Amino acid sequence: MDMNKNHIPAEVRRIHLIAVCGTAMGALACMLNDLGYEVTGSDQKVYPPMSRFLADRGIPVMDGFRAEHLAHRPDLVVVGNAVPRTNAEAVECERLGLPFCSMPQAVNRFVAAGKRTLMVAGTHGKTTTSALLAWILQATGRAPSFVIGGILRNFDSNYRLGTGDDLVIEGDEYDTAFFDKGPKFLHYAAAATVLTSVEFDHADIYRDLDHVQSAFRRLVEGLAPDGLLLACDGDAAIDRVTAGSPARCERYGVSGGSTWRLGRIQADPPWTHIEVLKEARVFGHFRTRMIGRHNGLNALAAVAVADHIGISAAAAAEALESFEGVKRRQEIRGEKRGIVVMDDFAHHPTAVRETVDAVKSGYPGRRLIAVFEPRTNSSMRKVFQPVYPQAFDGADVICIRRPSMLEKIPEAERFSSEELVAELRRQGKTAAFFPDTEGIIDFIVNTGRSGDVVLIMSNGGFDNIHERLLGSL
Repeated sequence: MDMNKNHIPAEVRRIHLIAVCGTAMGALACMLNDLGYEVTGSDQKVYPPMSRFLADRGIPVMDGFRAEHLAHRPDLVVVGNAVPRTNAEAVECERLGLPFCSMPQAVNRFVAAGKRTLMVAGTHGKTTTSALLAWILQATGRAPSFVIGGILRNFDSNYRLGTGDDLVIEGDEYDTAFFDKGPKFLHYAAAATVLTSVEFDHADIYRDLDHVQSAFRRLVEGLAPDGLLLACDGDAAIDRVTAGSPARCERYGVSGGSTWRLGRIQADPPWTHIEVLKEARVFGHFRTRMIGRHNGLNALAAVAVADHIGISAAAAAEALESFEGVKRRQEIRGEKRGIVVMDDFAHHPTAVRETVDAVKSGYPGRRLIAVFEPRTNSSMRKVFQPVYPQAFDGADVICIRRPSMLEKIPEAERFSSEELVAELRRQGKTAAFFPDTEGIIDFIVNTGRSGDVVLIMSNGGFDNIHERLLGSL
């Protein structure tokens, strides 16, 4: 595409989004629609819930990618990051000489302009942390805007156009577009940035941990000197990334020398009680319905940013109590025959381990059945084969599905679910391999008993296993 056309004209009325059904692109389409622009979109395999979400807001979504979808000559074309240069609409956009931009460029121009940006970045925890921060702002009357990679149950939405001064955004390390291979988070000029973790992930675009660290280092080096960088402690990769940051760097976590520190954490279902220390003094006591140490850290980061922008501990505590969570993050989908069915987005080995441990601690004395579908570009590769066996230590029964899209990965690089199950069994765990979802449902229906908690982990739809399992139970 002609890079001279990679800009946003001064006058824009009609905007077309290529690959509009992605989480962030769908949110952007809705925000542009709310701002009064004429919005159209296209995508391959248009399906609910995003198709219905867009249709309910009067945004026409065309099925497939075709040159004629640009026949109305929009003033601007927003190109999703999964769209290749050879996409029929990308080719037609270039032929017609239409102005185009990436999703982050559009967010900056139409949403972030004139607002204070608060960004959460990192390999894990960014969706929950940014959701917590957005809700604290909303509950304390700040009326924020936000763009987040999950549906916030308090809003039943992953976006909001607020009247307040703040924009909360999830800073994604994935690449921006085929014409901009830098991470999305480099586009946002944040007044405060949270860095939750830096681990190897996205094996389709990053070679190794050093490559991932170089991307986060670019983010940190580009922060404004008057900005705040709030970085999790106890992480050697974060230590390396944050060294020499021009922004003011504060650490949070459990280390004694950190500015913000978790004190006592006590589980008292359905509540988790959290003590927060600031500069070694008790800052406040909080309670949340979220479970697990990792969610304690997510809450700690959100409270620290809230304090930075002038929200009191008491006000943040009240907000935290009414936070309803994020869909697909420890979301209870139902209970049948005394068996709880929970949905979670965990897929990276660290996230799987933290989630399994959190759910086990949140349901003491109950049998935990962990169901896992390796589905991401990283989890379907053997790079994590030696690490996954340790991720399920807290589970009593483990069900591993064969990756449904394994043919996308070169044979020599493929992850083996059978090998994972064999290693788990060598460790004395009760583990089973399943070639399909039906087998998992049958297994749980036949062996599940009252009191069990079934934790289903996948970053995809997993063949609608949650509703099918509840129906079968």
